[in-house]
Amino acid sequence: MKVTQEKLPASQIGLEIEITPEITKQTYEQVIKNLASTANIPGFRKGKVPRPILLQRLGTTRIKAAALEELIQDGIEQAVKQEAIPAIGQPQLRSSFEDLINNYEPGKPLTISAAVDVEPEVNLVQYTDLLFQAEEVKYDPERVDSTLEKERQELATLIPVEGRSAQIGDIAVVDFKGSFAKAEGEDETAELEPIPGAEATDFQVELQEDKFIPGFISGIVGMNPEETREIAAQFPDPYANEDLAGKAATFTVTLKELKEKELPEINDDFAQEISDFETLEELRASLVERYQKEADDKTKTNKQEALLTELLKHVEVDLPLTLVEQEVDAMLTQTAMRLSQQGLDVRKLFTQDIIPQLRERSRTEAIERIKRSLSLREVGKRESIEVTPEEIAARVKELLEQYPEEKEVDEDRLRSIVENELLTEKTIDWLLEHSSVELVPEGSFSPSEETEAAESDADVSQTEEENSEPSTTEVTEG
Repeated sequence: MKVTQEKLPASQIGLEIEITPEITKQTYEQVIKNLASTANIPGFRKGKVPRPILLQRLGTTRIKAAALEELIQDGIEQAVKQEAIPAIGQPQLRSSFEDLINNYEPGKPLTISAAVDVEPEVNLVQYTDLLFQAEEVKYDPERVDSTLEKERQELATLIPVEGRSAQIGDIAVVDFKGSFAKAEGEDETAELEPIPGAEATDFQVELQEDKFIPGFISGIVGMNPEETREIAAQFPDPYANEDLAGKAATFTVTLKELKEKELPEINDDFAQEISDFETLEELRASLVERYQKEADDKTKTNKQEALLTELLKHVEVDLPLTLVEQEVDAMLTQTAMRLSQQGLDVRKLFTQDIIPQLRERSRTEAIERIKRSLSLREVGKRESIEVTPEEIAARVKELLEQYPEEKEVDEDRLRSIVENELLTEKTIDWLLEHSSVELVPEGSFSPSEETEAAESDADVSQTEEENSEPSTTEVTEG
């Protein structure tokens, strides 16, 4: 078989495949033989239909088309194998099938044009001495105190309040009913229009202004138990419920009960109550260590992301469509699994109408992910960066010990995943050692736009939310 190769865009190889006269005739004759043994033609038993009758009844075009299908499939497979082409995905026929039928004559050579995707060549214009900036996340000592205060609030005991009115920080038990406020010039005697869902009894609310829409909490402050008051409030704009955004409202509120928090002292007993530590000093030291590590880890992640962003500026690669589609498939599968774990019905979210939109929106991130992976792999090859079997075994053992309940673990696949992750870590560390990063204060960069995949997640999640009824808290909470 004569095969001529040609480089095509998008990491494809074009193939001109010349099929010999012997094969074109042999395949044609075999198709006629197969059809003769299976065709149902009145007046003839299977396998006993004369050749002229068979050709007349079935038509030469149909027989040639059946033979061509075999010639194309076998020809491309043999050409790829003969030329040792590392093809990915399914080959594509470039010739017109109609033209092939018109040109196909059994016993004469036939030329087929096809294309196959191959692994792309990665051209790293530069990958050492990269210069870039990354945000440095610094440890905030106030986080320790705020964490302890939050735990303290959780352990608070509610005690009844007597002899005074409601104040900020109290816990109020109220009945309320919300209505739209009257517009200017509206009939004062007309009844107020109720706000759907804005009604509750024995509703417990902490008197903190940021908990609800503006005006609601401040209106309760100063009330006494058993008192009823008309409170004016304003829904913010924008607001989750667009029908209420910017609308003025009036709430009829009855204060039924008033409580206040009795907070525990932050001491060794408190530390023992909320943790496994014996002393407050030990607990504080643990929190300091945790938050310092979190800050360091976030800084490291920022450096890695900035490095990869800079690296891609110096990479030239022509991606085949097969790789992009495979990555999009993987991303949508991950999204579907994540949403399913959140209890959402994936079948309702991933409809035939929305899937093409999700695929298109995921394409940009898929391309970036592939470029990152290929670039790191190329750096690893050039610099002979490797992972030892001992390193892989140690990480696998660590993971298996962390998740002992996972009984059905494909250890071969786990080792493959671990090897890839370790190799990626080593390569990124090598690149960081051979680059210059300037750490800048956190918040120096403007927030980046959401990735297409993230937008896809948000879109399908929002679809589910739009089908649910708003709760009372959705109406009142800001």
